[in-house]
Amino acid sequence: MPERLEVFGKVLVELRGDGVGIVTLNRPEKLNALTADFLADLERALRELGGAADCRAVVLHGAGRAFCAGMDLNIGLARDGADPTRAAYAAMRQAVSVVAAMREIPQPVVAAVRGHAVGAGFALAAAADIRICAEDSRFDAVFVKLGMSAGDLGLSFLLPRLIGPGRTAELFYTGGALSGVEAERWGLVQHVVDDPLHEAVELASTIAAMPPMGVQITKELLDTSIGASGFREHLELELRSQVIGLTTLDHADAVRAFSARPRAAHENRP
Repeated sequence: MPERLEVFGKVLVELRGDGVGIVTLNRPEKLNALTADFLADLERALRELGGAADCRAVVLHGAGRAFCAGMDLNIGLARDGADPTRAAYAAMRQAVSVVAAMREIPQPVVAAVRGHAVGAGFALAAAADIRICAEDSRFDAVFVKLGMSAGDLGLSFLLPRLIGPGRTAELFYTGGALSGVEAERWGLVQHVVDDPLHEAVELASTIAAMPPMGVQITKELLDTSIGASGFREHLELELRSQVIGLTTLDHADAVRAFSARPRAAHENRP
């Protein structure tokens, strides 16, 4: 039974008695596709858990059949405004704050992935400390197909460190995807299981049972080992590249083509 249950808009937070915080992206009817408000709720949830002394590990997962289908192409990240570039910049800064929170909170984050992790969803999974996925998982780097840079929410920083620069380049330049089995073989995920949420909670419970200061300091050391001192600077470069991409005619044309596809295609792939 949860010790505490809170709702942050479309984000649910359960803090269990064993010190595991479970963060659920709760927009299953849209495959947990992201909007500006959704991202603000997610950052608030992560920061609150990060400051909770009784939380020692965090699990992030998506409700329903997908982890996260990336940006909601029908709504977009930018709220309506007179200056689309300014609006896109503000929305991307909010999105960047989410992955910064994942890396900056003291608790390790375990991502439990089922179904699609597309674009920004792929980036959220990569920003976790550990990834556990189902066999039906699909990590999709769709960016270039939408006229966008693949530098999104830390993904162009973290993914080369996880699977290597050559594999990352091939995936990004072709707008490719990895299945759960391929992701495990390439080192992106640590385990492929039937029930990733159950396994992630079990692993998080094991972590939560460890002396908390040792875990926190170890997370700090691991961040340093991958060059986290430059992560914030890299996020700023990615942010600018995404704002440029969001406001190009190429992107607008690609989104129109994507949205015009038959409904069956949307159901097969977000």
